[in-house]
Amino acid sequence: MLRIAVPNKGSLSRAASDMLKEAGYRQRPGDRELTCIDTANDVTFFYLRPSDIATYVASGELDLGITGRDLAINADTVVEETLALGFGRSTFRYAARPGTAASVKDLDGKRIATSYDGVVRRDLEANGVKAEIVHLAGAVENAIVLGVADAVADVVETGATLRQAGLEVFGEPIMKSEAILIRQSDNGEEEEEAVQQLLRRLRGVLVARQYVMLAYDVRAELLEEAAAVTPGVESPTVSPLHREGWVAVQAMTSRDNLHQAMDKLYALGARGILATNIDACRLLMRP
Repeated sequence: MLRIAVPNKGSLSRAASDMLKEAGYRQRPGDRELTCIDTANDVTFFYLRPSDIATYVASGELDLGITGRDLAINADTVVEETLALGFGRSTFRYAARPGTAASVKDLDGKRIATSYDGVVRRDLEANGVKAEIVHLAGAVENAIVLGVADAVADVVETGATLRQAGLEVFGEPIMKSEAILIRQSDNGEEEEEAVQQLLRRLRGVLVARQYVMLAYDVRAELLEEAAAVTPGVESPTVSPLHREGWVAVQAMTSRDNLHQAMDKLYALGARGILATNIDACRLLMRP
């Protein structure tokens, strides 16, 4: 039976469970359950602290886990990132008083306050910088004014909180994080097939979230122009209509470009333009 760790709380928890449900896996009915056995798919889910998941997977006690890339790195363990899941995105940046630092190189010999020691340590080593890491369990914005650090490293969204503390971000981002599926190593032929099935399902969810199925009617002589707007994955599906000279077209279309595509099709003369969600799919997406 495949053993998979899922965040038990925090920003990753609900999104991870929702994605697994969309992929056809049973999830716990409430927040108090520590495990959930999915007999239909031969999987047991363990609900753990997101920061501990990489440790359990690295030890081999669990086969796979969903956690943040930042948390996996911060755990200072060796795990393999198997699949990026597209939610829980965040960016880590350095910040200091204006004019005191322009890049990570300016932190040599300085003190850096952070809750993510492993993330910062890896970045400092990659840049050949020697600095003291000051671990703080909570907010780090006041570390400089209180005299315990010369710079901070933290998750930055808009930077408004840092600016309110009189700080500004500098240099390149330390890292960009999101939820990821991690594993230790291959687990034998039987479990390997279960892993591949999970990956196919999760990739299907990712594709379904990124695309819609766009259907419309268009005059046959305009088909090539319409197909250029909606090329689909392989090619559009085209069927003749009872109305002579017209065809019905179906094609997967990116959600990001959906309304632009619909506007172009309407201007071209297409009619009956309908977009429907894709609940699940199995596709080999071309690069």
